[in-house]
Amino acid sequence: MTASAKTPLDFYFDFSSPYGYLLAEKIDAVAAQHGRSVNWHPILLGVIFQATGSRPPADGESAKAKYVYKDFHRSARHMGVPYNPPSRFPLPTQNAARAFYWLQTQDAALAKQFAQATYRAFFVDDRDISAPDTVLEIAGKQGVDREKLATALQTPEIKACLKDACELALAIGVFGSPHVIIDGEHFFGADRLPQIEHWLQSGGF
Repeated sequence: MTASAKTPLDFYFDFSSPYGYLLAEKIDAVAAQHGRSVNWHPILLGVIFQATGSRPPADGESAKAKYVYKDFHRSARHMGVPYNPPSRFPLPTQNAARAFYWLQTQDAALAKQFAQATYRAFFVDDRDISAPDTVLEIAGKQGVDREKLATALQTPEIKACLKDACELALAIGVFGSPHVIIDGEHFFGADRLPQIEHWLQSGGF
């Protein structure tokens, strides 16, 4: 196995992204099949869209928005992932993202568990993941000290960590969620999972 083959994948996502949720359920297992790990990077799509001049694909009542809402369901069925459209969508996700980055400084595996639990809380259980209490409850169920996390969410250091993550994502060409980078090659969208698998298997094409 070459050194390149051992390089982690970088997975950029927003906790309010349905397609990010779908890929989050699959990406680690696919990477592991090819001897890879995955570095997870929560970002804020609001920051990304403002910087790039983009708009959310499901914005408003346009034909495109109606298509995308239908495609959320179809893509989830196709990928075998449970999906229950949240009653409030999208939601601000800075609290969840900051919690992830604080947890990552403690235990990277635990941070991923929290991220997956947060995604499922939103897209399966219809929980309000913008609320700090919800974020703390989700983390608490993963064995996290709620009081310590509550304090950490308000620290300038953790706020700066998320800001830096968004700025870095923009600098390297991330423009939406989910966005995966493999050895410098960019893949956007959950529907690129077959290409990601092929790329990992073949070493590029």
